[in-house]
Amino acid sequence: MIGRIAGRLEYRAIDHVLIDVKGVGYIVFVSDRVMATLPRVGEGVSLYTDLLVREDLLQLFGFTTLVEKEWHRLLMSVQGIGAKASLAILGTLGADGVSRSIAMGDWAAVATAKGVGPKTAKKVILDLKDKAHGVMAMAGTAAGAAPAAGGGASVSADAETDTDMHAVVDRYDGTAAGNGAAQSETLSALSNLGYGPSDAAGAVAQAAVENDGADTATLIRAALKLLAPKG
Repeated sequence: MIGRIAGRLEYRAIDHVLIDVKGVGYIVFVSDRVMATLPRVGEGVSLYTDLLVREDLLQLFGFTTLVEKEWHRLLMSVQGIGAKASLAILGTLGADGVSRSIAMGDWAAVATAKGVGPKTAKKVILDLKDKAHGVMAMAGTAAGAAPAAGGGASVSADAETDTDMHAVVDRYDGTAAGNGAAQSETLSALSNLGYGPSDAAGAVAQAAVENDGADTATLIRAALKLLAPKG
């Protein structure tokens, strides 16, 4: 399995690039969004990759982050979603957009991707709503994305055993984290408080939309309000 490629960008096509790695050229298919982030021809480039193996075909797909790569693998697990459709969804929505769409059940957003109809988009939401929390939690971590400038707080072991919501909120009060990191920490905190993955992910996604750029403590408070019993 080829999990990462680093070399010199030799050329760009519409949907793929050629990367020279010590004299060997690798064709890597990428989304429009990834293509837009790549350097100029002749410069160094590094991509996480996923290898598709079939009897008559070997294809590499490239991603700028591990989160994108894991979304690609999850999306391709849905019947009716092949590599081309997966790249179309990621190219249209990005990793954060896919996360929000699935967490909030927004199949219409998924259906805006080229070649993905409403029926398939609804299947994506249905099939992945209970499988995606692990990938959502990767956002903002060192493994999933570049760290935010200045760093951010992480969930420590004693926080994971803390079941009092005020203590959890106080732990993050004043923490300035990148929005991806704040969402990841909020999702983890809600899980520690006993909320199910789907409910927690939906609340975090909505709270992040309503509180753009908010720190972790603010997102936790907003998510808890959304999860509070109505009436």
